[in-house]
Amino acid sequence: MEDRLPRKLAAILYADVAGYSRLTGEDEDATHRRLAEYLDQIALVIERHGGHIMHYAGDAVLAMFEAVVDALSCAAQIQNDLKTRNEDLPDERKVQFRIGVNLGDVIEDRDDIYGDGVNVAARLESLAEPGGICISESVHTAVGSKLPFDYEFMGEQEVKNIAKPVRAYSARLKPGATLPEPSARPKARRPVHHIMAAAAAAIALVIGAGVIAWWQPWQPREEPASLERMAFPLPDKPSIAVLPFENMSGDPEQGYFADGMTEDLITDLSKVAGLFVIARNSTFAYKGKSPNIRHVAEELGVRYVLEGSVRRSGDQVRINAQLIDATTGGHMWADRYDGNLKDVFGLQDEVTRNIVTVLAVQLTTSDEERAARKETKNAEAYDAFLKGWGHYLRQRPDSFRMAISHFEKAVELDPRYGRAYAALAATYWEVWKRYWHKPLGLPHGTHEPRFRAEQFLAKAMQNPTPLAHQVASAMFLHMQQHEDAIAEAQRAIALDPNDADSYVALAAALSLAGKATEALGWVERAMRLNPHYPPYYLYQLGLAQFGMKELEKTVTTLETATTLNPDDRWSYRLLLATYGLLGRAEDAKSALKAIEDRDNRGWLSASDPLTITTSAFWLPFKEPEDAERLAQGLRRAGIPD
Repeated sequence: MEDRLPRKLAAILYADVAGYSRLTGEDEDATHRRLAEYLDQIALVIERHGGHIMHYAGDAVLAMFEAVVDALSCAAQIQNDLKTRNEDLPDERKVQFRIGVNLGDVIEDRDDIYGDGVNVAARLESLAEPGGICISESVHTAVGSKLPFDYEFMGEQEVKNIAKPVRAYSARLKPGATLPEPSARPKARRPVHHIMAAAAAAIALVIGAGVIAWWQPWQPREEPASLERMAFPLPDKPSIAVLPFENMSGDPEQGYFADGMTEDLITDLSKVAGLFVIARNSTFAYKGKSPNIRHVAEELGVRYVLEGSVRRSGDQVRINAQLIDATTGGHMWADRYDGNLKDVFGLQDEVTRNIVTVLAVQLTTSDEERAARKETKNAEAYDAFLKGWGHYLRQRPDSFRMAISHFEKAVELDPRYGRAYAALAATYWEVWKRYWHKPLGLPHGTHEPRFRAEQFLAKAMQNPTPLAHQVASAMFLHMQQHEDAIAEAQRAIALDPNDADSYVALAAALSLAGKATEALGWVERAMRLNPHYPPYYLYQLGLAQFGMKELEKTVTTLETATTLNPDDRWSYRLLLATYGLLGRAEDAKSALKAIEDRDNRGWLSASDPLTITTSAFWLPFKEPEDAERLAQGLRRAGIPD
């Protein structure tokens, strides 16, 4: 049995700059000079209070104290001193620190400290306001009334990599109160040139990376992923999965905002042709599960994993993000971004740009053009869209009704919001295909939803998005304009080279155009980008296999599709035709029985009976041979004309 590493109880102070990315983006040289000056001042205050600086990391400082009273007094003195230094600066140029203070167990090893005691301090820092201090319950209890502070309980906070919620407090020096002289005897002071050297080294690290990034060695390294256990071979370009960002707002109703920010980061990264980006559907399978990074990388077949959190309070937004190389378990980059809701698009751009820089991906002219294309500059319209998109993804009639109301608000706020118009077109198109007229108050069995979809699509095409081209492709298919359908799907891919749904749209058009072998490759590519793919990907795989006359494979695929989604009427139709062609009469009877059972609950409608004619309507093959095979198979399965 290995010896247990030596531990001790210590007070830990962790300080970090708020909004550092924004500051350096506006004036890099001035910010770096001011940071060096402030780090020097912080070091002096820490040493006067008997603390010991354990580590500099970019714009962050980690320090340890023997007395918790000294740690909290030090934190307050740092904030007072920096407030004085910031007084003559305009608000946008002030360098403000957040500070977290914790009392807990630490592991000492090679002149550094590690463990949950340190991690909690770092998490508390992220909860503090700029210029503020956040402390743990242990600090609050230990200090008691020994210092002239006001404390505000912030509740039990769920923080990353800490098993139990942390009871956090905001700590402020009482108005007019003065801090006592440090009770601890100062340790031998490190020479100022050593402090400045450390600061300069940190700044050089930042400049050398080209991003506002740091490595935090006190954070636990993840267990490395195994290349042998990867579900798929790693692509020949940087591959990344963006996990759902945690909603740290304390309000579950803000979950849509965190989800929307995550999805937009996925979309922004997807536009970079030099990256391989896993689709939203696959990464959101881990939502709320605190997944092991190694498992995520192995299941999705990626090298890098991005995780983070979003905190929104009114119009204020804070984004925390960190990038992990799963093959080494090391943290490559981490950053924090603060801004107003109106700045949210700039914050997203910063995160994307920094990730691309860290991964050393060279942006092409097309990449830059795609990244520069903004869908809206109206923050309120964007917020309304995110609310609607959250409802749309639930894929239910009642949620569609809510989605439409939010999308309509988005286009009212921004009449040029192409993505919102595309979402309206997609919603009404799905309503028409699924016969969800009644829940939305539309005349049953009419083409009204389709007409609305066409109207909204026309507006969406004024500022097209991949979704708009996907809907256009589907519409052209049903008009049997196969080449136009293929062209629209290709346009969708050109706008976002990593959008798996665009590849599925192209596969659908190719299969129905008589190019099934080509379609198969695109379906497989979509499945690689979206390993946790939805069941309708299997329908498209089965459609390609049907076109290639690989009927046994078609049956296997479509049986899986209907098992995963028993409401998939399109897969059932194609499965019945395949059973008929194979002469599997008993299997066809079983499938028909399953359809009849669902029909008793209103699955089919008078407008969409199970006939060869309606099946041909939903499967508009271009080649007469394919259309005849479908009809022949359905007829043998007992389906009427």
